[in-house]
Amino acid sequence: MADRLLGRVRRGPILLVLATGNLLAVAAAFGAAGPINSTAPSRSTIGRTWPIAEPDALAEIEAKVATLPSDMSKAFGSRDRWTALKAAPLGIAGADRVRSVVPFYTLDFDITLPDGKTLYPKGFTFNPLTYVKLPQRLIVVHPRDIGWALRNARASDFILLSALGTQNGDAIDLSEKTGRPIYILEERVKQRLGLTVAPVIVEQSGTRLVLTEYGSKSRAAAVPPKGATR
Repeated sequence: MADRLLGRVRRGPILLVLATGNLLAVAAAFGAAGPINSTAPSRSTIGRTWPIAEPDALAEIEAKVATLPSDMSKAFGSRDRWTALKAAPLGIAGADRVRSVVPFYTLDFDITLPDGKTLYPKGFTFNPLTYVKLPQRLIVVHPRDIGWALRNARASDFILLSALGTQNGDAIDLSEKTGRPIYILEERVKQRLGLTVAPVIVEQSGTRLVLTEYGSKSRAAAVPPKGATR
């Protein structure tokens, strides 16, 4: 149960932005190195090297899982009472609506260089979308609309579950039943994206986010409504 939990619960999809930056750095490194000769008989080391000091990430995860109870329900009770699985609540979209949000971010501390010089002062405000691109859409739905989300989601989209009253849903159970990762809408993500109702599809357009909300008529439509193309 513990290893399934680690494998199934995925929170904070915005972290993929950081992963994207790392992948770009790796790709740039390979590009600078030029084509690789697969028949090369040996490998060369250029410059000084040092052994990796950090412990293996997978080994750390496996070691932590080994310390957890085999049956999490006995130790922590049923999953419906786990605060870690509580999604942020959203209202119900009453009608189709499209609006945009610029997710400005303001630093709450100074960013300084090693010599003490201030690079970015506390209070500096910027738009992260000026520098990064959200590689997928975010489809935020209540548990009752999970079928609608699956019908309208692209392969690369993230589906986030929000709460509706006492209906919180079980992201782990839904992931297992649908065969697709289901994420949990965190309160901080809700606030950063300016979400108020669901279902809503969030997609980047230039340096802003476009939020397309779907009313009851669109949710009942046999074909995906405008703005929900595959």
